[in-house]
Amino acid sequence: MLTPRPAQSGMTLIELVVGIGILGVLLALSAPNFTAWIQNSKIRTTADAAQNGLQLARAEAVRLNARVQLALGDGADWTVGCVTSSATCPASIQARSAGEVSSNVAVSPAPVTVVFNGLGKVVSGSGDIDITNPAGGSCAPAGPMRCLRVSVSAGGQIRMCDPDTNLPAANLQRC
Repeated sequence: MLTPRPAQSGMTLIELVVGIGILGVLLALSAPNFTAWIQNSKIRTTADAAQNGLQLARAEAVRLNARVQLALGDGADWTVGCVTSSATCPASIQARSAGEVSSNVAVSPAPVTVVFNGLGKVVSGSGDIDITNPAGGSCAPAGPMRCLRVSVSAGGQIRMCDPDTNLPAANLQRC
């Protein structure tokens, strides 16, 4: 009498090679999109850091009822501190180095200093701060990068927006 063979589990070598081949093709097709996503993430991280630094400077100016400035450097490093330091208002409240933020990101104009008064209004330095990634190519609509702008109004309002002029007028992300 014949004994039945136990059922085999697993996969054959041919199935494994076909699966790895399909995975390789999918990775090769998605690599350019993944690279653009990483570079756009670096722009977003740097813009968030600049916006957070500006909001911190404004909040500290109101809290301390003193002139507080944000000094933004060439490589997206920034320092928040009092314009005139005293025992209650230090020259350096908080700082971020460019290495903590992102690499390959350009900030223009740089360096820039924005000073807030005790009411949270801008005393000097209001305007637009553009964040780009020159290593990633051109900004949209001409290229794949979604560059961002941090705007500071004279009243102290801080806003991040997209300078792409092809966005619809109703889009709230548009500058």
